[in-house]
Amino acid sequence: MTEYLSLKKSNCKNCYKCIRHCPVKSIRFTDDRAYIVEDECILCGECYVVCPQDAKEIRNDLPSAKRLVAENSFVAASIAPSFVANYGISVEALADALKKLGFALTEETALGATQVKRRYEEMTREEGRKIIISSCCHSVNLLIRKYYPEAISCLADVTSPMLAHAKDIKSRNPGAKVIFIGPCISKKSEADEYQGIVDCALTFEELSAWLDEAGIELKHDEKIAADAKTKARLFPTSGGILRTMDCDTPGWSYLTIDGTENCREALDDIVAGKLDKCFIEMSACRGSCVNGPIMEKKRHTPVSGTVAVYNYAGREDFDVNQPSAADMKKAHTRYEIRRNYPGEAKIREILQQMGKTSPADELNCGTCGYPTCRDKAIAVYQGKANISMCLPFLKEKAESFSDTIINNTPNGIIVLNESLEVEQVNRAALELLKIRAAADVLGEPVVRILDPKIFLDVLTTGKPVRGERTFLAEYNKYVEQTITYDKSYQVIICILRDVTAEEDERLKKEELSRHTVEITDKVIEKQMRVVQEIASLLGETTAETKIALTRLKESLNDE
Repeated sequence: MTEYLSLKKSNCKNCYKCIRHCPVKSIRFTDDRAYIVEDECILCGECYVVCPQDAKEIRNDLPSAKRLVAENSFVAASIAPSFVANYGISVEALADALKKLGFALTEETALGATQVKRRYEEMTREEGRKIIISSCCHSVNLLIRKYYPEAISCLADVTSPMLAHAKDIKSRNPGAKVIFIGPCISKKSEADEYQGIVDCALTFEELSAWLDEAGIELKHDEKIAADAKTKARLFPTSGGILRTMDCDTPGWSYLTIDGTENCREALDDIVAGKLDKCFIEMSACRGSCVNGPIMEKKRHTPVSGTVAVYNYAGREDFDVNQPSAADMKKAHTRYEIRRNYPGEAKIREILQQMGKTSPADELNCGTCGYPTCRDKAIAVYQGKANISMCLPFLKEKAESFSDTIINNTPNGIIVLNESLEVEQVNRAALELLKIRAAADVLGEPVVRILDPKIFLDVLTTGKPVRGERTFLAEYNKYVEQTITYDKSYQVIICILRDVTAEEDERLKKEELSRHTVEITDKVIEKQMRVVQEIASLLGETTAETKIALTRLKESLNDE
């Protein structure tokens, strides 16, 4: 499969949001970055929509479209009916803009939708039909062809409105090239798969970029009028296909299902044989095409977009020539997805590596993106996920690692909340402060074990205390304390280093030095007297001797 969606490696921030939202889990994580598994992807665009870092990008077909217009005399634009929700203008206003880009013809894809809906009506009246699933949404088609091959026979073997309209344009304009423009990523894939019908598929974003580059502004109509014969414009809304159809075949039910997860649930029922005589309109996007992945969100919301489509749609069908059933036939082939599955022993081994040693440990919280821990273990085996993607596992590992460090450090650690209550205390602090057990002080005011003034000062000023030595009289301990206030976590952290032995050693040295100085002082005085006596007998000065002895005394004092 051609790479329709790719990753901007520098933007991917290892958040796993894409895999959580991917309905078929077609995303692989390598080096903590997301990569789309192309042969498993259904091109619903959900990962593109939800990515908070804009790390996914869609294949840019604008250069191809420009070449088609430049190299061909007749290029037609087939505009998806959701255009009115995206741009808020009439097809005539859009056609004026596209004419300036070089398009010879602009028509609504809704013309092809009219042909498709008529074929759907015929199918419900044909003998042998039990379940018919609309085939307009290529993402739904890919979902069935890849993940529900048993339901392929239920998928309407009818060309999509995009392909039907392109065929119709080319039948009326020999030699024409057709560029489809819509809100979908999967239409690029459909155009490539069915060669020679649609020559290029653009998104609304690509068209907007082209118009901006050419300096063409869209002219908004004062009032967008709806023609009577434009009912197929309803196709991009939820239930829009059924609103255009005559849903009157006796014994048949008609359902609308949108959103890939809902589609999967319906397909599970179909495969299980729980439905019969049922026509199902399926769309991968919640709200259908007006909420497509490439609808420009800055312009309209799905609700206002739906209203815009309703207001622009008529009550009757377009005037179109209806092709034969054979001309509208489209085969749906099965996609083979080859994946290795682990045995039970391997699954248990991977679960144990994730810290899931028993079924009770399998929380199935879904934060990794997979519905169950077992599904995650299978993804790990298949090389699509990492062990570290398990949030509870990482949390427990981090807490265990943190507890190991805190409980084995020789320094006492006390954590207080902003009410100066003890929230955490380690083993070293318990021993230092002679506390029997942590339960004796947890939740209690710090005043029970320490003077709260310094903690209150740090909390009030926000200024930390670093390496300050103090004597804890009640514990007969000297400590070097570091206290800091973490505003983000709203806690005060106190680290106490027992320096009693150091202080005792320092005091011993001070006492020894003091004693030495006293002895030296006495010696100096005695020597001075002797020197003075000798000097007086010799008639010499004692100044130099006195200076030397004084310096000796000062040196001893310094020590």
